[in-house]
Amino acid sequence: MIPTLETERLLLRPQTMADWPAYARLMMSDQAVYLDGPHSLGDAWGLFCHNLAQWRLMGQGTLMIESRETGECLGQVGIHYGPLFPEHELGWQLYPGAEGNGYALEAAQALRDWAFAVRGLESLVSHIDPENHGSRKLAERLDAELILDPDRPGPEVLLYRHKM
Repeated sequence: MIPTLETERLLLRPQTMADWPAYARLMMSDQAVYLDGPHSLGDAWGLFCHNLAQWRLMGQGTLMIESRETGECLGQVGIHYGPLFPEHELGWQLYPGAEGNGYALEAAQALRDWAFAVRGLESLVSHIDPENHGSRKLAERLDAELILDPDRPGPEVLLYRHKM
């Protein structure tokens, strides 16, 4: 079962097909550079489906970030795990125009807290490109610790470990 989480300003909810057009635009744009993009339409579709499949296969996945005030979809926050993710990873992405309002912080805090308290995870990390200064700052605001010599996917990725 995919949860719906509420914060003061946000609804974190399961994705729907109505979310696909905005997701595809982001993933095929230059803004997807920190998400291994830009992606082709087919690759974006595969990632969109992957985000939903994680819930069924792993018991966690991606939730859409929606404004409770306007109903606008602002981006995504998710926990990924499996063959491509050796540890449970917390990640976030906002759509153009949603940045700078604290939405990613609010959403990531809520999903992180759910992961530890409800899902019972004992470890949660974020892999962040060293040049992605916004995500690095957000990880630090989440009180995640930068691990300097982790066993990580590659030397180009920094690992931040979240505290329970």
